[in-house]
Amino acid sequence: MIRSIQKRLRLFRRSEDGSAILIEFCIFVPLLFGAFLMSVEMGIYSMRQMYLDRGLDIAVRHVRLTTNVDHKHDDIKDLICLNVGWLENCSETLRLEMVTVDPRAFAQFNQSADCVDVSADPHPPRGFNLGQENQMMMLRACVRFDPIFPTTGLGKEMIEGEDSRQAKMISTAAFVQEPG
Repeated sequence: MIRSIQKRLRLFRRSEDGSAILIEFCIFVPLLFGAFLMSVEMGIYSMRQMYLDRGLDIAVRHVRLTTNVDHKHDDIKDLICLNVGWLENCSETLRLEMVTVDPRAFAQFNQSADCVDVSADPHPPRGFNLGQENQMMMLRACVRFDPIFPTTGLGKEMIEGEDSRQAKMISTAAFVQEPG
């Protein structure tokens, strides 16, 4: 019985039938699996971006329509986090910048977004100005998050810097303060 099993295994090992399919399988399966991982990462990133845009739009609408209320940085941040839905640790990782914009002499935001570095001590918000009635305002929200697959494909490319293990996502909104 054992000899017949050994004989069959020896014949199976020596057989060259199907070797061409095995090579193609070894080449294409990792490519297909990598594409699958990147599509999952991109889908989840898109969902996070949609939720951040939605939360920012709701907060901007609230700020725009309540001009006479003195909004604090933390109040707007809490309003965004309340409406974001699916971002982990939103109140700790969300950073806001709001500046007054002169439409006749437009000056854009600083190109490097002021995101929270979780490993660093918290610092006060950069450029947070509420503005007056009929002033054009720009609000930028930046949040850091952990990619689902941080060591492969798209998740690896999202991470900026060698010391950071998180990716960042930015959303910007412009609005005009309504008269009171």
